[in-house]
Amino acid sequence: MNKKVISPCISICRTDPVTGYCYGCARTNEEKKLWKDQNVSIEWKIKNIDEITTRMKGWQLETFKESYNHKLKQGISLYKKSLLKK
Repeated sequence: MNKKVISPCISICRTDPVTGYCYGCARTNEEKKLWKDQNVSIEWKIKNIDEITTRMKGWQLETFKESYNHKLKQGISLYKKSLLKK
């Protein structure tokens, strides 16, 4: 069975200089690279999504969930969708 896990990138790609986490998805630069590696397992990706959501709190977590759920259903993050409308 060829299962696919959608990247948690929500198109807000800026890294916090203190934590090293992306403001949008809370991944490290190394985690972002691993997501692009075709040899990385689906299990690792699922675990990584769980891990990054534990890094987020408050509005960041709510914004991520809303945009990521939109991306899962519509194929595009809310931020990217707003850019295309401009």
